Amino acid sequence: MNSRQEQLKAFDRLLTTMDELREKCPWDRKQTMETLRHLTIEETYELGDAILDNDLEEIKKELGDVLLHIVFYSKIGSEKKAFDIADVANSICDKLIDRHPHIYGDVKVENEEEVKKNWENLKLKEGKKSVLEGVPRSLPALVKASRIQDKVAGVGFDWEEPHQVFEKVKEELDELQQEINQQNQEKIEAEFGDVLFSMINYARFLGVNPENALERTNKKFISRFQYLEQKSAEKQKALKDMTLEEMDVFWEEAKKR
Repeated sequence: MNSRQEQLKAFDRLLTTMDELREKCPWDRKQTMETLRHLTIEETYELGDAILDNDLEEIKKELGDVLLHIVFYSKIGSEKKAFDIADVANSICDKLIDRHPHIYGDVKVENEEEVKKNWENLKLKEGKKSVLEGVPRSLPALVKASRIQDKVAGVGFDWEEPHQVFEKVKEELDELQQEINQQNQEKIEAEFGDVLFSMINYARFLGVNPENALERTNKKFISRFQYLEQKSAEKQKALKDMTLEEMDVFWEEAKKR
């Protein structure tokens, strides 16, 4: 691993490269925070894919892409005379120190849960009117539900035991079935949302990240379906011309791989 001096030298190289590109490259010169935004989101998802694949080489590359964006925004901020990369780094350092009084102050904590509760209470003292202010509006719904539940649990609004949450899941499923029986589409959608929300909450009690769990299932399904496509092609038979029984043979083969 590189020494701290080598790490700082590499970061200085990145800052210098950013300065040069912003001055000399037509594409880099015309970028704004707004034009970079969707690219940043894309890079973050690519990093997420690499993490799920446990591909350390790819994680390294994707972290570089994300870091570039942080430096790029900071460069634009400095051009606007609003902030630069030092302000960005100092800002997060100040926040981390302020929100870790059990490390940098005299607060005592017994476990991770107490740390999380202190974190949320400290944010309220900083002037936030709601613990949910920190949940981005544009988060995908599944991730947003998970973050909402984390936030409110941090101030004590939570179930006490996992079995209570599972009972809530079953209650919501029953309510969904009632609306399905009534065939009220608007209420079916509302109850379906309640089922998903309760399942995401239950995942937290099981120590499962619901986004990761669902994405792993997506990847598993894609792999199995592509095996099915491959086998049907080998038989020179289109999937649409195969029966479900024929497809199921290959599906079961895919599950055993």
